[in-house]
Amino acid sequence: MTLYKQNLPIFEAYKIKEQLNQVFQRKVPIAGGGYICVDETEALIAIDVNSGRSKAGNDQAELIFKTNCAAAEEVARQLRLRNIGGLVVIDFIDMKSMRDRDEIYKLMKKLTKNDRAKTRMLPISRLGLMEMTRQREHESIQDAVYVPCTYCCGTGLLKSAETMSVEIQRRLATVLKSKGYRDVPVRVLMHPAVLQRLKTEDAGLLAELEAEYKHELSFRAADNLHYEEFHVVNAETGAEL
Repeated sequence: MTLYKQNLPIFEAYKIKEQLNQVFQRKVPIAGGGYICVDETEALIAIDVNSGRSKAGNDQAELIFKTNCAAAEEVARQLRLRNIGGLVVIDFIDMKSMRDRDEIYKLMKKLTKNDRAKTRMLPISRLGLMEMTRQREHESIQDAVYVPCTYCCGTGLLKSAETMSVEIQRRLATVLKSKGYRDVPVRVLMHPAVLQRLKTEDAGLLAELEAEYKHELSFRAADNLHYEEFHVVNAETGAEL
């Protein structure tokens, strides 16, 4: 062990910063232009192998084999870097040759042989899937660093503006059909992005709604509202309808 005395920060000198950044990325590049995608879920860790922009040569099978070899090396590395434990399913690019599948299996066994966390794996199936387990020693890097998104409840997905527009139209139809609200000025409060949809693509639909029920509607953007939240209120009192 020696003391590092260079002016350049040690993380930059040995490209440690780049490797750390990869730990937090879903998509990780591999040699040859391909990449792997790592998705951690409650049940298992899914790793998908893609050839990306790898240039196809005369031998497609050879290209696929080389890409899968590069992916196997990166997968073994990412498992250690991310401290991933539990059930792992790797979706390699489909290989028709049984020999090639066996070679990838042997390579994965070799790459994980010296891993301090115990690993067990099954040969690649006909569907190109490899199942393996890795001993869970501590929480993964993802669990240690991140918390579920409170905005999307951890799904990573939000309803589209089109979907929200449809929900608003359905709610308005219900309100306007009610006899108790015939003389009540109706206003809809919503996220600005949803309002933009209503003012553009769906402006005609709202005009038809007003004409059908003979009721004038008003719409307001509310920055404090969640993207999937809206309120139909009395325009004068602000009471929810």
